[in-house]
Parts: sequence; C-alpha cells; structure tokens
Amino acid sequence: MIKCKLNPNYEDTFKEFLLNIKKYFQENTQTIHKARNELKIIKHNSIDTIVKSFKVPNIINRIVYTFFRSSKTKKSYEYSLKIKDFTPKPIGYIEFYKYGLLYDSYFVSERFDYDFTIREPLLNDNFENKEDILKAFARFTYDLHEAGIFHNDYSPGNILIKKDANKFIFKIVDINRMRFYNLPFKDRAKNFSKLWASDKELKTIGKEYSKYANYDEISFIEQMQEFNNKNKSIKNFKKRLKGQKVVD
Repeated sequence: MIKCKLNPNYEDTFKEFLLNIKKYFQENTQTIHKARNELKIIKHNSIDTIVKSFKVPNIINRIVYTFFRSSKTKKSYEYSLKIKDFTPKPIGYIEFYKYGLLYDSYFVSERFDYDFTIREPLLNDNFENKEDILKAFARFTYDLHEAGIFHNDYSPGNILIKKDANKFIFKIVDINRMRFYNLPFKDRAKNFSKLWASDKELKTIGKEYSKYANYDEISFIEQMQEFNNKNKSIKNFKKRLKGQKVVD
C-alpha cells in the first residue's frame, strides 16, 4: 500500500516520478547529506529536485505514524505548502507501507540554489557582508514569527541563504517539527538559541529584530543571550558525558 500527495502545480510533470521514486533514488548518486535521513539532488524534466528519504521508523513509531499521527514526511509537505513563502517549493510526498505499517517515505521539493547557510557568517568574523546578512536574517526571522511560525530546529544548517544583487533571500528546511501560534516575547527570543551565536552576533540580530518588533532592545537581547547560554550549557554537558570536545 502507498499513500502520496502531489502538488497540483506539478501534476503533469511529476506523477510518474513520484510513483517510481524508489527507482530514481536508488539509481541516483548525488547524495548531499546522509545521516539519519538521506538527501539527494535528482533532476527531472529539467527541474533540479531535492529528494529526502526518511529513515525507516522503529516499530513503535511505525504504529504511531500509521494510526495516530501524521508522519514526518507528510508534515514536511503540508507545512511547506502552509508556509510556502519561507521554504523551497514543495512537489509532493509518498509513503510506502509494509504489513500495514508505514515503512519507506520520501519528500520531494524543488532545489533552492543557495550560496551558503547562516552557519558560515556566524563562524567567520571576516565573512563578506556579515553585518548586513545578520540584519537581513533578523528581518526574515521577524517575518517568520509574525506569520505565527516557530521552527523547533532553527539551527544554522537549516537556514539557507542566496545572495541576489544587493539583497539576501532566506529559506528554511527540515520543517517537520514546527508549531503555529501567536509567538510571545520569550518564545521569539528563545527561537535564536540553537544558532550557537556569540553575544556580539546576537546583539546585532537582536537590535535589528527589536526595531521591527518595537521591543526594548536591551531586554530582548538579554533574553536571547540567556536562552543561548542555557542551550550551550545543556549541549556541552551532554558532550562531556560522551567524552566529546566542548565548544564555546
């Protein structure tokens, strides 16, 4: 048994592709990420796509995703449609079932040809146009929050940036863990905590964000830094337990 949904804008060009996604995925060698899940670039009908193959869930989650909750794949597609201005264009998703339970699943979107992620300017003090990028990022995040979107994994690798003339275009990925609500002051500040940014960088971002949100910038920056330091402490504590190198 399979379940699938195709964006109507791609009905004529991607139906066969989606239904035969396993074959296309296995034959393709352009892997760009492989950990818990695997991502590949696959061209179809002159369109570069990103195909995300989700790891087969454990037996408990297979039951949960089959009968009680939407799968990560389905949420990735539905959330992309819901917040389409902030993500690469969604094409569709497909789920394959084995013995009546969810097994393989794939999410397909158009490839966003980005130049770098927010990680690069955060790690490099001499990154070109760093301050302008951080200010543009503050505005992008403000727009995201104003739309009632809280990305639970708002981390550097999930924030893509493309330079277009004198402006920067941002897109977010890995969006199956999101919440939608009217974000209060604290949650807006908390959403920056996984960036692993320095106090100086948070100050630049927070000052710009406060301007749009009409916040007291000192209070907002202090709140951002508090959440940031707390997240770093927790992550470094876990690293120490595992005998890994602690990062400032």
